[in-house]
Amino acid sequence: IVDLEGRQAVDFLCYNAHDYDDRYAAADTMKLNGTGIFLTSGTVLYSVGLTPLFTIVADTCGKHDTIGGCCSAELNSFRYGVGHQPNCRENFLQELAKHDLGKSDLAANVNFFMYVPVGPEGEMDMGPSISKPGDYVDLRAETDALAVISNCPQINNPVNDYNPTPIRVIIWKPDQAVS
Repeated sequence: IVDLEGRQAVDFLCYNAHDYDDRYAAADTMKLNGTGIFLTSGTVLYSVGLTPLFTIVADTCGKHDTIGGCCSAELNSFRYGVGHQPNCRENFLQELAKHDLGKSDLAANVNFFMYVPVGPEGEMDMGPSISKPGDYVDLRAETDALAVISNCPQINNPVNDYNPTPIRVIIWKPDQAVS
């Protein structure tokens, strides 16, 4: 996943392709990797059944969020007093529907390139992304997996620098690359 212009959050969900109930588990991923709340090179993304789904094999950004969740129409309305706007939750649901999955199949997601520091009193700061143009995260699938991505359209807080920009996703096997 390449952040072409920098400062763009990319929301990511993943599931065991043979058992969608065996979905990404943020808490277990943090506990088993022992790296705290941020994901980076070497981090294994585990499922609720402790299946290794993906490993971050390369990362030029260095910190990816596990606790901020995804934006939604309801959250945008509550926090920012805005009407309906594009959001990651609806993007996820639209793609999950293609696999007969719905609201009950959503899980806590990874936010690649999104930096959510936690303050001394436990407060979360939806601060600006720390990624630079061209930063990337390279994931290796450890099993057959379903990955669902939302290029975050958030315009109400600094996770995208108030300006969503394009990303590039490259899917490749060791002997070939497909864009």
